[in-house]
Amino acid sequence: MEMLSQKRAPIYEALERFRKMRIVPFDVPGHKHGRGNPELVELLGSKCVGIDVNSMKPLDNLCHPVSVIKEAEELAADAFGAAHAFLMVGGTTSAVQSMVLSCCKKGDKIILPRNVHRSVINALVLCGAKPVYVNPDVDHHLGISLGMKVSQVEKVIRENPDAVAVFVNNPTYYGICSDLRTIVKLAHEYNMLVLADEAHGTHFYFGDGLPVSAMEAGADMASVSMHKSGGSLTQSSFLLTGPNVNAGYVRQIINLTQTTSASYLLLSSLDISRRNLALRGKEAFAKVAELAEYARKEINQVGGYYAFAGEMKNGSSVFDFDTTKLSVHTLDIGLAGIEVYDILRDEYDIQIEFGDLGNILAYLSIGDRKQEVERLVSALADIKRRYQKDKTGMLSQEYIPPKVVMTPQESFYAEKESLPLEETRGRICSEFVMCYPPGIPILAPGEEITDEIIDYIVYAKEKGCSMTGPEDEKIERLNVLKEE
Repeated sequence: MEMLSQKRAPIYEALERFRKMRIVPFDVPGHKHGRGNPELVELLGSKCVGIDVNSMKPLDNLCHPVSVIKEAEELAADAFGAAHAFLMVGGTTSAVQSMVLSCCKKGDKIILPRNVHRSVINALVLCGAKPVYVNPDVDHHLGISLGMKVSQVEKVIRENPDAVAVFVNNPTYYGICSDLRTIVKLAHEYNMLVLADEAHGTHFYFGDGLPVSAMEAGADMASVSMHKSGGSLTQSSFLLTGPNVNAGYVRQIINLTQTTSASYLLLSSLDISRRNLALRGKEAFAKVAELAEYARKEINQVGGYYAFAGEMKNGSSVFDFDTTKLSVHTLDIGLAGIEVYDILRDEYDIQIEFGDLGNILAYLSIGDRKQEVERLVSALADIKRRYQKDKTGMLSQEYIPPKVVMTPQESFYAEKESLPLEETRGRICSEFVMCYPPGIPILAPGEEITDEIIDYIVYAKEKGCSMTGPEDEKIERLNVLKEE
């Protein structure tokens, strides 16, 4: 396919043709191009609700594409260097789950770092596969999880040669990458597939001087959050597959859980965004990286904060770093990241991506300009001046190695009882607990609850982290397995 064709956006073009035809709708959706719901038109505009339509012959069908969606998939595969690309409307969560469900069935082992997004462990609850965790390295000063060391991955692969796949974050939420090429080589020697969670790495496919993308590194499948750094609408994503994967089977797996009425707003946004990045991504992401570099320099001059980047590279657990990520360590000014996050929003009208116990992450992308970055820098300087305090007694530890007792599926569906948080030590958890974002579980089903974990949950709640997962809305109780 010649580069020229990347100028096309088949789904968008089909919707434009459809709009001009003024078809009389006797199909769903029932708002009938907005006529039945004036407030919705008021909110979203008639252009938007006018193309909120159902699958029909001229517009193809996401469950079984034969025309315009199929073309959009081919263009996406070409743009990302994949053998096949699937347009996903259930977020990267559904892409991640489809990857895991495509290669794991009940009892299969999958090798993965424990700092994965909850969607990965959710997939294990669904299919009954057994997680074999590689504990990521931790940076104790920053209190963040790093990547997996190749030596650790190799050890686990040798100990579990019957595992079916290795799962890798590329990059982590903080922009840290493992040595993906070497991990792919290792896994393939043992006939294991490599699955990459690239929720935060869309730009790797289009930027210069950024870490290697999963497809380029030879991975078998990758989930790409087009709606994060790629500019498409929230909830739209790509699932990419390599040459050794049966795309027809993956489509069947996707169709087990995917809606049969995919939103054309999401599909057209994927199509248009792919075209935008294929044509203009290189210079767009060069600007983002430059902006992040400028911001780091300014923030580090404020003092007290530490905006970290490539200097963390160590050839192993931090094999590479995504320089577009603006992560800032805040503990040295005596504030948890989540506290800085709250102050920025409540007092400066600045909404950043997330704060955890020791760090904040400001998400920079193709839509940012220098003046907003300057506003963020001056707000951080102001916060330091007004709120700085002594950091004694502050926790930073982000990663607590889990004690896995049972598979996620067994424990999630087992007989359980609800206990007050402080009475759960030593018991086996049967639900998830995490701070969202980033949505990495502190506890997952099948793990033993320890004092350290209870302390962490209590502290994170006190500091104002948004805790999610448990059935109990206030997170004062946890579901644990009933004892025999």
